[in-house]
Amino acid sequence: MRGSRWLFPVIESTHLIGLALIGGSVLMVDLRLLGFGFQRQPVALVARDAYWWLRVSLLVMLPTGWLLFMASAVKCYFLPVFWLKMAALALALLFTFSVRRRVALAPESSWNPTRAKLVALVSLSLWSIVAISGRLVGLP
Repeated sequence: MRGSRWLFPVIESTHLIGLALIGGSVLMVDLRLLGFGFQRQPVALVARDAYWWLRVSLLVMLPTGWLLFMASAVKCYFLPVFWLKMAALALALLFTFSVRRRVALAPESSWNPTRAKLVALVSLSLWSIVAISGRLVGLP
């Protein structure tokens, strides 16, 4: 990648497109859990539709992220913010596909609104840490 003028920017741009997709899918569900937007749609329907986009975005972001890491592995290895990002990513994925998914797909009559809001806030916090620390990794 270092020998090519265009390969790194193309991979990074593709990674950022994946970030936009994941951000949109996470925001749609979490904002709905918080009671903002899509009020006429059941949370489970919004979540089912958004999970497809979430999976697509992960199929874009994980390989491109790996390639970006490989281009500067030594730099990343010694950056604490990189390890913060990796830890937050692991927690965000685990949380999203377990706790958040269970809450979002449950019938609304069976869930506690306070718990749903807490789940949404934790999800937004974890994914925000992933995005912000990822940006900080890219700084010179």
